[in-house]
Amino acid sequence: MSISVFESKTPLPDPGITARTNGLLGFESLYLRVSKQLQLLINLDQVETWSKKHHGKRLALVEALRDQYPFAIFYGDVGTGKSAMAEAIGNRIAKDAKVEDSVLFKLSNRVRGTGNVGEMGTLISEAFAEIKKSIGKDRRAILIIDEGDSLAASRTQEHSHHEDKVAVNTLIQAIDELRANKGRIFTILCTNRMSVLDPAIQRRAAVVEHFRRPDAGQRKDLFGMDLADLGLTPSQIASLVSSTGAVAGKPSWTYSDIRTRLYPAAVALAFPETGLTFTHFEQALQVTSPSPALAD
Repeated sequence: MSISVFESKTPLPDPGITARTNGLLGFESLYLRVSKQLQLLINLDQVETWSKKHHGKRLALVEALRDQYPFAIFYGDVGTGKSAMAEAIGNRIAKDAKVEDSVLFKLSNRVRGTGNVGEMGTLISEAFAEIKKSIGKDRRAILIIDEGDSLAASRTQEHSHHEDKVAVNTLIQAIDELRANKGRIFTILCTNRMSVLDPAIQRRAAVVEHFRRPDAGQRKDLFGMDLADLGLTPSQIASLVSSTGAVAGKPSWTYSDIRTRLYPAAVALAFPETGLTFTHFEQALQVTSPSPALAD
């Protein structure tokens, strides 16, 4: 490709992603919930072996499983952890596979090209071709498409340009062709707005996960984990949980809001003169706010 349309290409399993996974609340429950279905998608040959072992033959429905697309959609508001969870799941898939090398590809918005006629569709095709080439005969690849609504928006939208429609058609064809790789390429598309995705893209998703803003219990767990070494009291943690909930027409805070807005603001109030205290968090809450909810 004349330009790289990948934000990154990371050999898996990756220790950095593994370390970050430890800070993802709810990862284990999410992985347990979807891992069985993921195994059906990425280990089709093993499913056939299972069928013969337990039923003495290849069940007819095993062939139906081959019609599934190794494709998932993670959708939800900005800052709810979709991309981080996608990385963590790809990393765990590679770790659990044990015997195979894997690469995590993250598609960049550069795949939209520079506006030349036919460029975006060509870049999408070339990106998938590179991924297919990378897996050879026995490797795996995980592809993450972040901000997927910029590539996969419905072709029926009034403002949809010809180039966008061609790109969606190309992406649909690429997803269709993934089945020929017998699960060795798995794609996760992350989007803030599920409703704008083309219906044909939505229909192809074998796994669909909705990521919501953390509830009070999840925010309590987050503060308890992140601020454990500050010695805050239970009542102070409860106050932070309450203050980051939905109030006065504003939505509750996302994981990203808390970690990239609230925490830095509190530290900035303390640094470098004093140590960090609960008062600094209270003050930071007065000058920061959660990201607005996106209408879907």
